[in-house]
Amino acid sequence: MQRAAAAALTLLLTAGSGIAQEPLPVAPVATPPPFDTWLRELRSEARARGIRGDIVDRAFDGIEPVEQIIERDRTQAEFALDLDSYLARRLTRGTVRTAERMYARHRTLLADVSRKYGVQPRVLVAIWGLESNFGRFAGVRPTIPTLVTLAYDPRRSRLFRRELFSALEILNNGDIEVDRLKGSWAGAMGQPQFMPSSYLKFAQDFDGDGRRDIWTSQADVFASIAYYLQQHGWTDGERWGREVRAPEGAREQLNALPRRTEGCRAKRTMTTPIGLKEWSALGLRTASGTALPNAAMEASLVAAGSRLYLVYRNYESLLEYNCAHSYALSIALLADRIR
Repeated sequence: MQRAAAAALTLLLTAGSGIAQEPLPVAPVATPPPFDTWLRELRSEARARGIRGDIVDRAFDGIEPVEQIIERDRTQAEFALDLDSYLARRLTRGTVRTAERMYARHRTLLADVSRKYGVQPRVLVAIWGLESNFGRFAGVRPTIPTLVTLAYDPRRSRLFRRELFSALEILNNGDIEVDRLKGSWAGAMGQPQFMPSSYLKFAQDFDGDGRRDIWTSQADVFASIAYYLQQHGWTDGERWGREVRAPEGAREQLNALPRRTEGCRAKRTMTTPIGLKEWSALGLRTASGTALPNAAMEASLVAAGSRLYLVYRNYESLLEYNCAHSYALSIALLADRIR
């Protein structure tokens, strides 16, 4: 059951953090050269970039494009569930109980990570839980063949070529060996499901063993997630947002509010931020029916399925991890339910 639930998440979490957070435009490109020619040029460029010859040889020895990767990339399923159904499926009693058990098991480590990076432990557990099914999944596909396949495919070659060279840099740095470098079919790696470029920027060596091991080191996994959020604007001590109610007949007025014009697709569905006093004047109240807090904070409105949420800056940090409201709300609501 747990494995099936984790597999279902691939509809939403195929790309990991830092890349492909919404469908990318695919421009027509020229047919690539024969693979042997292309690979020979790739090897030469890798060495020119400072990748050691032994790493290049081990990484590309006997490598061929993987047809299953191309098929998976070109036949990605649409995420069909509405948000209410999705949240009901994701935030089950079993998931919440597992999150609470893992929170208790790793309490001391989570507290240490939280003190250094300023991200609440419950949020770290929630992201870890959804990205890796609480450590059960760190990816099984060898990353180099995956990225070689996607880089050779002309649809998004430039994007995945950059990720491929980032993966080679990881190997060159000695963080992991070629045969242990594994991830998803889209190249996302380890328990945080970082793309290689995100790994180079945000992965942490919290256990002090000289490697940034997001595959097996729980300390490095939690610290890497925390650092990613910290570097994308997470503010300690602030909440992510709250579910709210609107007066009868107010939906049309709320729908007419101006939306953001920048950011990923999910961010562009959010209203421009205004103060809580202004939201109160529009009749919004908390989900329990009480007045909104009298605080000098700005919030944006997210209309998600039948629900409304006022969200703050920390919610936008969650969208930086994966820019989908279904993802960010799943993380936020799971974190809130961890006792």
